[in-house]
Amino acid sequence: MRAMENTTKPKVAIIGLGNIGEVVARNLVAGNRPVILATKDITKAESLAVQLGSLAQAMEIDKAIQEADIIIMAVWFSTIKELFSQHEAILAGKIIVDPSNPIAPNDKGGFDKIIGENESAGQINGSALPKGAILAKALGTLGAASLSNAAHQQPASVLFYATDDSSINATIEQLILDNGFVPLRVGGLDQSIRIEVFGDLHEFGALGKPVTLTEATEKL
Repeated sequence: MRAMENTTKPKVAIIGLGNIGEVVARNLVAGNRPVILATKDITKAESLAVQLGSLAQAMEIDKAIQEADIIIMAVWFSTIKELFSQHEAILAGKIIVDPSNPIAPNDKGGFDKIIGENESAGQINGSALPKGAILAKALGTLGAASLSNAAHQQPASVLFYATDDSSINATIEQLILDNGFVPLRVGGLDQSIRIEVFGDLHEFGALGKPVTLTEATEKL
């Protein structure tokens, strides 16, 4: 898919600058996509913006949501509902990208799922979505290391996504392309469980590694 010019692309804000948020920010800038950076500690956003250069700017969370068209909520699963509640009015009309995985560290050095075995973060967050907002489950199918190392490489690796609203498919696919990956839709939010941790299309599930489009299509 041919990349669009920056001026025609929806504005992107990344809320949360942990492992995933920072990698996504770096990937987008490497893909010539401007980003707005926001987190509770504005100084962290400002510091990263300086590192990334002219395509990145730091803002307070409220202002970032107001300015952007696409809101990437790169925060823990349990924090997303809080952000929905705190910023409900200004999230109306936004495309929300949810890369979260419903997991927490356990005492064995690993992670446990913190919702029901057959539940998904995508469906739970979709049911709590602020009125007028649209949700896509995306950018969370690889761990932070692979999300960084496999970006903008050849052959390109796949990032899966899911959404109930096909009108945003092209927008989400362009976002994934600008991250340096090939987009592949798995279906609606009822398929989110497949692309979350322990799912058959997640790196930390049956997939086991980044895969090419040919490999990914075989898995579907």
